Amino acid sequence: MKRHVTRRQLLATAAATGLGGCVTGGGETGANTEAGTNTGTASAPSYDVSVDHDLYGWDGYVPDWEAPTTVPTDLEVETLVTNLEIPWDLSFTPDGDLFITERTGRLLRYEDSEVVGVASPADAIDAGSVDPGTDESSWWVEGGEGGTMGVASHPNYPDVPVVYLYYTAERDDGEKVNRLAYVDVEADDPAATTETILEAPADTVHNGGRIAFGPANYLWVCVGDSGEADLASDPTSLAGSVLRVTPTGDPAPNNPERGGDADPRIYSMGHRNPQGVNWLPDASPLAVEHGPGPDEVNLLGAGGDHGWPDVRQPEEYAASDVRPPVASTALESTWAPSGCVFYTGDAVPSLRNRLLVGCLASQELKVVTLTPSEAEAPPLGETGVRHAGEWLDDRFVATTHARLTDELGRIRHVEQGPAGRLYAIVSNRDGRAGDGFPTERDDRLVRLTPAE
Repeated sequence: MKRHVTRRQLLATAAATGLGGCVTGGGETGANTEAGTNTGTASAPSYDVSVDHDLYGWDGYVPDWEAPTTVPTDLEVETLVTNLEIPWDLSFTPDGDLFITERTGRLLRYEDSEVVGVASPADAIDAGSVDPGTDESSWWVEGGEGGTMGVASHPNYPDVPVVYLYYTAERDDGEKVNRLAYVDVEADDPAATTETILEAPADTVHNGGRIAFGPANYLWVCVGDSGEADLASDPTSLAGSVLRVTPTGDPAPNNPERGGDADPRIYSMGHRNPQGVNWLPDASPLAVEHGPGPDEVNLLGAGGDHGWPDVRQPEEYAASDVRPPVASTALESTWAPSGCVFYTGDAVPSLRNRLLVGCLASQELKVVTLTPSEAEAPPLGETGVRHAGEWLDDRFVATTHARLTDELGRIRHVEQGPAGRLYAIVSNRDGRAGDGFPTERDDRLVRLTPAE
């Protein structure tokens, strides 16, 4: 197939010829080609990144929340940015700025209808992409499933103008590693301030990658099994786990204790390839992960083992004592779930108090209603599936509805923004899209609104 010129190569050309800039304008904009690079003289940000850890001070804390009992309405799509290059994550800052990562190696900022490049860590791998509108496909673009993935702004931003990144780097010996680092986005050369705070296994597949600050201001990190399934059941390895750490990468003080040589940064283990983490309004953590089939939504428990690689199928859960999922695609077709958000806004009322999951293989938004086992669940409607069975987590009954099927393609992440508005990004230029994707406008940042 035709090899697409990577954005890193375009940046190098621009630097050599003195070109660069940003694209601005109202409404829809294109992606820009300017970004910082690491100068090789890195110095860590001098800000105090420590935070308070008060769960009850979390703005979203509503311990008596209620699940909806209606079918979610249809959605309309408003395109904000076109021709991004495999966008992977979104992070809104407390003051309303939006940071976006592209898997090909860039951190972007979108604000006031403008897209500008912020940084490209020099040690990040140069993952490739396919051209917009191509009818060719390649399951393995350069970089595989790795690249620049998760992004999370510091809870005290902009007073602490620090943004965290989770990205795949190549060591001097040629081996790959996933790094969690932070950069000072207000520095003259943000990439030069890159400060790595932890490293996790990496491979062509199963790199996890989602990061997010949780209710008590701890940083949660999704780590894949890096293609080595047995590592997910090894508490001395970070592979196949969800981590909970401080803003400096240390274990959260109240993390579970497993004893021995177990890594204290691990909150839960036994995961294959988790790519989404979020929280119920009572602060209970949720994670979604790719299966080899089935895919899962898990209600995480401190110290929990979620079974991979030994337990995945319904009959295996029924015969084990590992933590079962609250939803599993053993009961429906594959999703390939990626980023998720438990939506609590009012801009899309029918989605309030539901988990929204971006799905890659099924090319849709999956709306998951988690109903306490004794309460009324929503009707199934045309696309609904009830996740019920003695082998599932009995604290909730999950009901799923599909929206935007094949309208956007591979939905990589969905995020709640200021005023409860809902945003999504698509990853159609990763070589795996189908049914007419990628289009000439892919990849896109969009806003989702209720259909009229």
